[in-house]
Amino acid sequence: MTQRPVSDPENRVVDIRSNRRFQQAHANSQSPAENLEQFERNDGEPDDFRHRMVTNALALAFIALLIGGAIWLADSMLTMRKNQDCVLYGKRNCSPIEAPASTR
Repeated sequence: MTQRPVSDPENRVVDIRSNRRFQQAHANSQSPAENLEQFERNDGEPDDFRHRMVTNALALAFIALLIGGAIWLADSMLTMRKNQDCVLYGKRNCSPIEAPASTR
């Protein structure tokens, strides 16, 4: 096995933990989790249950709409697949045509 010279850029190992520029840059920055007090509720502040219930109702309606759309889409795809399979098998009358009954 031959060793390459240390000056080869492919074999250079940089230890990030001991990199002084990295340590100095992050020593002055604040942690993003230090100022969470602004989001806490005060003990004397009452809950806004009406706003919470309206938000929950809107979220429930949105989720119900998504589920309904997904069921409709799945049903449409299933019907289309059945019709395509019927046509590819060479059958006739794959999708029935609904006509009003004559009143004679």
